[in-house]
Amino acid sequence: MARVAAGLVVVLTALVIVRLPWVGDLGMHAATLQRLRHSPLDPGNPLVDADTPSPYYSPWTLLLGTAARATGLSVFVVLRLAAVVGLALLVTGVVRYVRTLGAHRAAPALALLSLLLLWGTTPFPWSGFPGLTSLALTVAYPSTFTLGLAFHFWAWLTGALRDGAGWGRWLGLGALWAVILLCHQFSGVVATLGACATVLAARPGRAVWPRAAAGLLLGAVVLWAWPYYDFFALSGAGDGLDPVHRVLYGDLAARFGLVALGVAALVARWWRDRWDPLALFFLLGALVVAAGWLSGHFSWGRALPAVTVPAQLAAALEAVRAGRRGVRAGRAALLAGALAVGAWAQAGTLGYVVPRGVLPQAVEDGYRPPWTGYRWITPWVGYGDVVMAGTGPARRIPAYGPYTVAPGYPDFFLPDEERRTAVTEEYFAAGTPERVRRDIEREYGVRWAVDTTGVLADDAGLRAVTRGPEGQVLYEVP
Repeated sequence: MARVAAGLVVVLTALVIVRLPWVGDLGMHAATLQRLRHSPLDPGNPLVDADTPSPYYSPWTLLLGTAARATGLSVFVVLRLAAVVGLALLVTGVVRYVRTLGAHRAAPALALLSLLLLWGTTPFPWSGFPGLTSLALTVAYPSTFTLGLAFHFWAWLTGALRDGAGWGRWLGLGALWAVILLCHQFSGVVATLGACATVLAARPGRAVWPRAAAGLLLGAVVLWAWPYYDFFALSGAGDGLDPVHRVLYGDLAARFGLVALGVAALVARWWRDRWDPLALFFLLGALVVAAGWLSGHFSWGRALPAVTVPAQLAAALEAVRAGRRGVRAGRAALLAGALAVGAWAQAGTLGYVVPRGVLPQAVEDGYRPPWTGYRWITPWVGYGDVVMAGTGPARRIPAYGPYTVAPGYPDFFLPDEERRTAVTEEYFAAGTPERVRRDIEREYGVRWAVDTTGVLADDAGLRAVTRGPEGQVLYEVP
């Protein structure tokens, strides 16, 4: 039964990939592939016309960009293929890792269901947080690929500790650890915490430590040698990211309340074994998240999956643990009830597959409509053209090849980000003189402007070219 339910959830997610709903950061990742497709060796900034590095240029996106360049496929088709690979890695990774923790046949399927459904009563879509609703919207992101790779990494690491692996295997693990960190830094932190817990739980002998140290050293060298951005410089990016991530510490009960069942399971596991890997994983994650709250480094809240994942896996494993029949039935009933609540809370995901008109109103209310794209400007706006646009459009326009003046996302490596944001606000401000707009256009090489507010309608220096959804207007700059 558990395997059938898990299979249905995976099929649902696969069907979502066909539509690839656009909410959140999809434009950022599509823009990254656009730059790597056109210039794989020197892509420049993915969003604005500037020669700066970017942490979005990872081994995974480089591979995807190269595939788009070699095949001629559009970046959105390549992102769908990336979603299929990411989903496959996540599912197989969960299965492999759970099998290192328990031998029950139903454990992997229950673990997958717990990972997707055991969250809270309010869906929380955020990359790296693999709830069903979140995964439906982020399955094409590097975070899904990276988290799937992390589960395989933990499984390989567990095997290496148990089998007394040689130097080559440890060096391979070190290189894989670096790739995970390069592909999605926040999921890389979760993977690192899980690896630390795995090693601590194994309490390896002296022969392992030199090999593990060699793997870490090789991983550090790979991180240092990666040519597309300075990985170690990202340690200074926290201050700019903290305001965005403060929301991670809000509404914890609504977003993560069902995880409490897993926490109870972790307590039981820890009581039986003080070196339980999932309990240690949870404790390490909780320490990082708590430290982020106490210090005001709210971006550390991205380590929350290091709290939820071990709890979710523990809930699944406890439900199938041997014991008296009545106790086992009680544990299974508790998990089934929690999963049912989680499934109902995230039932709005069906809206990405089933026509909304056939859904019950309560389910439809949980549906989050995708954004509209900007393909409507592409008959006029060419690759590499600079478009003046506000924050919302700036998150999507670069996905089709153009640049914007200000980036739609925080950019740690862009030195004039604040000025670009300021001139964009000035350009669209009511009452800004036309001569000021012309100066801004010349300074940044602006060829087009997308107006969502109507403020440019009276600017005699601009020529309306076409109209798009929601009353938007594309203007040509003289």
